Amino acid sequence: MKIQANTMRPGMVIEHQDKQWTVLKIELLQPGKGGAFIQVEMRDIATGNKSNDRWRTQESVEKLEVRERDSQYLFQDDGQYTFMDTETFEQFTLNTEDLGDTAPFLQDGMAVTTETIEGKPVSIKLPSHITLEVIEADAVVKGQTAASSYKPGVLENGVKVMIPPFVEARTRIVINTADGTYVERAKD
Repeated sequence: MKIQANTMRPGMVIEHQDKQWTVLKIELLQPGKGGAFIQVEMRDIATGNKSNDRWRTQESVEKLEVRERDSQYLFQDDGQYTFMDTETFEQFTLNTEDLGDTAPFLQDGMAVTTETIEGKPVSIKLPSHITLEVIEADAVVKGQTAASSYKPGVLENGVKVMIPPFVEARTRIVINTADGTYVERAKD
């Protein structure tokens, strides 16, 4: 199915130059002169090689049909992440490169959606929001709360995020897994 380049998202599988690629990162670039374009970091499914390509936003790319199946994350061992299909109980592994930026957000027992092409797992989709604890947060500077400013914080999984000034260490917060941004204070 053809889609416009500017609708590509991380985790999508596309066909480019007669190869199957998983989209890892996307950056929309708008130069001062000329039209905008999309810078895409992607990985060849067959070989694991990475590539960076650019498309104009109005160009079209071939999105491959991907089958989704419900899975559960089990554990990580030496860069290999093990999952289990919740229907067949079959286990499979994906490596850190296959997961890209989603790997730090995996939690034991987490329900995920696995995307497969011709029966081979190629990527996963996390729940849209997860709850994590802030383990480190900078102190609030007097007067900083007057403006809508954010301060750096470190989550229990080691990911650094920008958090509002009122969030302190040992506070549980909700994170958007798509871009790793603060959503709200957890309600538990």
